[in-house]
Amino acid sequence: MKSRPEHTRSPRSTDLSLYWASVIVAILGALDSIYLLALKLSGEASMCLGSGGCASVNASPYSRIGFIPVSLIGLLGYLAILGIHLLERRSRAFAKNALLLIFGMTLSGVIFSAYLTWVEFAIIGDFCPFCVASAILITINFVIAIIRLVKQFIS
Repeated sequence: MKSRPEHTRSPRSTDLSLYWASVIVAILGALDSIYLLALKLSGEASMCLGSGGCASVNASPYSRIGFIPVSLIGLLGYLAILGIHLLERRSRAFAKNALLLIFGMTLSGVIFSAYLTWVEFAIIGDFCPFCVASAILITINFVIAIIRLVKQFIS
């Protein structure tokens, strides 16, 4: 019987790596959203760390929906993704649909982030690097969700 080379990973360890990558990306997204929310609530342009665009985007009417800051929506989204990850490992019944939930949430996040990024460049004429970072993080999590879904349906 041939043993597997040490450098190859089993499908199970790859799935676990993707799971943890998604968790880490969601944590980074939540931290970014907390920063953006603190910036929004404080109104301190000096918190923008050298980017004047951050202040102009944050002061625009597009930084909120009604009275709700967009950064709060992002934070709640990232926390929901983290909650789904937690439940995915705790409940066998929930695990069946967890990937679809994460896929749907990240797809929604990508679409909303794409719209907001377009607003930054096309309407506001400036950009916030922290907002762009959030858009990149949700896109990475979306790609991870797609890979995990494909692997689930193949195996």
